[in-house]
Formats: sequence, structure tokens, C-alpha cells
Amino acid sequence: MSIAENIAAIRTRIDAAARETGRTAADITLVGASKMNDAAACREAIAAGIDVLGENRVQEMTQKLSENAYEGAPLHFIGHLQRNKVKQVVGKVDLIESVGSAELLQEIEKVAAKLDIVQDILLEVNIGGEEAKSGFAPEALADAAALAKTLPHIRVRGLMAIPPVETEPHGNLPYFAKVQSLFVDISAKMYDNEWEYISMGMSGDFEDAIRAGSNMVRVGTAIFGARNYTK
Repeated sequence: MSIAENIAAIRTRIDAAARETGRTAADITLVGASKMNDAAACREAIAAGIDVLGENRVQEMTQKLSENAYEGAPLHFIGHLQRNKVKQVVGKVDLIESVGSAELLQEIEKVAAKLDIVQDILLEVNIGGEEAKSGFAPEALADAAALAKTLPHIRVRGLMAIPPVETEPHGNLPYFAKVQSLFVDISAKMYDNEWEYISMGMSGDFEDAIRAGSNMVRVGTAIFGARNYTK
């Protein structure tokens, strides 16, 4: 199937899952995770109506920016962001979804202040408490949100999470539900319910994520095909 056909099929599945929660596909932002896919594939996804493109790697994103790969669609950074690469991302993307430490918050603030811009971000939650993953621990999230609120060149738009790899069907539903609960609680208490996005759910579990309240899903292989990691 082509990228356009894959996007159409995914939107049908998104719509079905969303309707179980009283929403439709129009309420869900589809991020095409375009890691290891070239500029031509990005343009094909944009032509097919993808909502957003998302990149995981700074070097790859910079290369594709030079090729105008994202023209016509918003761009998100969705991968682990090292502090020494913040300058290459702030101001280049519409949303940084993967802000998972106080140090990274401070560095983004510093770079955004120099550019005199406000950078939109999501706070990443390490919802499974996995050592190999970045993100704020759930119990540290309120403090992180409070810190972000003091930084004038950062605007928090919501939360992002990557739960552990499923070991059984629908195994991530409890994690998705916990993220949704954190979103509601912190947004209501500290941000007057102004948070907009819960970004959770990928190719293998986006329907469950939507059922649990997600309104932004990051789909890569189901759109672009399997990645070739031998390159």
C-alpha cells in the first residue's frame, strides 16, 4: 500500500476508536513519525493530508529541513533531545514533545530567550518508570509543570508518554489511563485547563491510547513501512 493509502486506513481506525469516546478522527492529531524516511516520503505524506510530521533525530531533521521536506505541514520533535542540540531544534519546530528533565527545560528557555520566541513543548512522562527511558517520573510531574510555568519563553501544551512494550494485548491501557489522569489533574490545578494535547499511542497501540483519552498519536511504520535499521 502507498503512504496515502496507509494514512487513509489509519484515519479510519482512528475515527472508529475516537467514536467510542464521543469524538471523531477530526479531534485526533495524526503525527507521521518520519524517522529514517527521506524527504520524498515526507512530501508524499503531506500531500496525503498528514496533520504533522515528527522527527526523532536532530541531524536527520536538520538535513531534511535543508531539503524543504516539511513544507506544508507542522513539524514536531518527538525523540530524545540532548541539551547540546537544543539550539538546533528551538525555533525550528512547532512543538517539542519530548521534554523530560528540568535541565532540558532550562536550556530550552535559555535558547528561546536569545531568539525572543516562545517555544511550545509537551512534558514527557516516564509512565512505566523505565530506567532506559527519559521523562519525568509521575510523582515529579507537578513540580516540572510548576517550573515550566515560571519560564517566560516556554509554553506547555500538554503531556507526552511512551509506555513499556506491551507483553499482552491491551497491556498499555493502565499506563494510558494514568497519563490521562495526570493530564486532567495538573492542567486543572495549575494551568486553568488550558493544556491541549495528550500525545500517546504509536503504530501498535494508538487505538487503545485514543480510547484512554489521547488526542495526538505518533505513527511511523504503519504509515511509512518497516524501517531498515541495517542502513
